[in-house]
Amino acid sequence: PGSFTDTTLEDLEKSKEPLLDYLANAGCLRPMRSLRDRDLLVHDIVMFQVIHRVQGPFQRFCEGLKTLGVLEKMRRHPDSFRPLFCYEPHMLTADQVDDLFNIHLSPEGSNKRAAEETVVTFWRDYLQDAEEGPSKLQKILAFATGATAVPPIGFSPAPSIEFIHRGDDDFSSTPIFPLANTCVNCIRLPLHVSYQLFKEKFDFALGNTFGFGRV
Repeated sequence: PGSFTDTTLEDLEKSKEPLLDYLANAGCLRPMRSLRDRDLLVHDIVMFQVIHRVQGPFQRFCEGLKTLGVLEKMRRHPDSFRPLFCYEPHMLTADQVDDLFNIHLSPEGSNKRAAEETVVTFWRDYLQDAEEGPSKLQKILAFATGATAVPPIGFSPAPSIEFIHRGDDDFSSTPIFPLANTCVNCIRLPLHVSYQLFKEKFDFALGNTFGFGRV
């Protein structure tokens, strides 16, 4: 039931007819004697949807919170518990985005590892530069995960960074753009040797990617 916008009682009754089963189950079968009853009916429906429908599960939730005195502590210190129960989106920072990603490096001492560590520096510089834009960090996160904000319970699997090496079996030629797989929240970075080239290719990827973040 969306909104009753009828201007006559006859139209209002016609609008009710397809909803009679729902209204009966919700306890909202109010007789329509005037158009004023329309607003009262909408109020009844809202009360059912927002309060009465969830009252039972909510009470059971409260009973569970009484275990070990959690509910009492919540009532005494609501500000301390609010971040745990009420999600508040906030502006991303470069450090927050960097901390989200697990970086998969080759074994220490290998030639691959040295090239990868250079690109990790480019990646972190790129995040710092992205802080200057109003939404670029969100675009980077969306490129990797499909989400522009960190979910309240975090990502599963955790976002990760891998590297594209020359001669990798899944590429006939070495890609020059970053690739993303949002199904597993993974970015694969090409091994550029200069930050300017890294930035140029990542900017192009962000500006020309559609769907699941693969150029």
